[in-house]
Amino acid sequence: MSKPLEGIKVVEVAMWMFAPACAAILADLGADVIKIEHPEGGGDPQRHISNRLMLAGGPAAFTEIANHGKRSIGLNVGHELARPALARLIAECDVFITNFLPPARRRLHIDEDDVRAINPNVIYARASGMGPTGPEADDGGYDLAAGWGRGGTAFKLTPEGGEPPMMPASFYDLTGAMVLAGGIGMALLRRERTGEAGSVDASLLNTGMWPLGPDTVMAPWMDLKVRSDDRREPGNPTVNWYRTKDARWVYLVHLQSDRWWPELCERIGRPDLIDDEQFASHELRVENQRACVAVLDEVFATRTLEEWKRALRGSDGVWAPIQKPAELHDDPMVNANGYLPELTDQAGTKFRMVAPPFQFDGQPYTFESPAPEAGQHTEEILLELGIEWDDIAAGKEAGAFQ
Repeated sequence: MSKPLEGIKVVEVAMWMFAPACAAILADLGADVIKIEHPEGGGDPQRHISNRLMLAGGPAAFTEIANHGKRSIGLNVGHELARPALARLIAECDVFITNFLPPARRRLHIDEDDVRAINPNVIYARASGMGPTGPEADDGGYDLAAGWGRGGTAFKLTPEGGEPPMMPASFYDLTGAMVLAGGIGMALLRRERTGEAGSVDASLLNTGMWPLGPDTVMAPWMDLKVRSDDRREPGNPTVNWYRTKDARWVYLVHLQSDRWWPELCERIGRPDLIDDEQFASHELRVENQRACVAVLDEVFATRTLEEWKRALRGSDGVWAPIQKPAELHDDPMVNANGYLPELTDQAGTKFRMVAPPFQFDGQPYTFESPAPEAGQHTEEILLELGIEWDDIAAGKEAGAFQ
């Protein structure tokens, strides 16, 4: 079965996570992605950032997530002898992805005008911290700063008088990667339909703002910190989280509380609450929310998480356990849908990695190849471009190629 982007060629001049992860998604969808890395210094600096998993002897998860399925060429973009090879790569590609800052793009002659002068049909995709225009367009940005902090999420999750929470690793880098990949797909569709090749921009700031759209819309009319952060006053007690006997948590998300209240009461073993004078309607449960939450707290504290899973399984009202990442490996829906396919890295280590969150034709993801070593495919790609062995050798000697 063919993949949606088979036949599409992508050139990536990027590093770290945001833009490279976008290119990895395109590779998963069948694109031939060529990652350009500097011949000196070991390529993408993401390769050399150690973390607790690597120190424990595990795989280089950040590198694999962002770079699996690609080919790597060691190419000094700023070197005179590398310019012809870069031009040939650009001439043959459908998509050019970069997260280099504007001054670097101009200096290296890989800005949109430079790339489009070689290939007017290219989709030019930029990943940035704060956006492509404005007084800070030339400044860098990581997702912890631009997305999590500046975009509003950290504020939203900080309790009154408390400390901001730490962001999950690469949270908005990977979210932004999906956003940029989706934009590239739409740009390719427009090019196919109209012949118009354009650019696509995605920023960490905008990516961080998007999930907080309702709060941002409401902000001019209300101070969001006026609302209580106390889960004992959630507004709707059936959209709340409850602690179990074994100190785990269960989310209830019964947006239509009158519709699901009777079933919930039956499943938790308290049918007497259905017609309780304090809780018999949504309006009463809101009016008496502290009392309602207190009752539900008492009930949920009587059973373990596993016991509540059995009691609530098959419920028409939406609920979910708050799971640990390790538990996802045994989640029956994760495994049934192939959301954690296996990958074997260059060292032969087998591990499971999260698939991009979409599928085509009902087929689960399979990872075709691990992240390449820096410059692993340099000679292969240069030969495909028609560059002679003597020129490759001369370029290597001069530091233009790896």
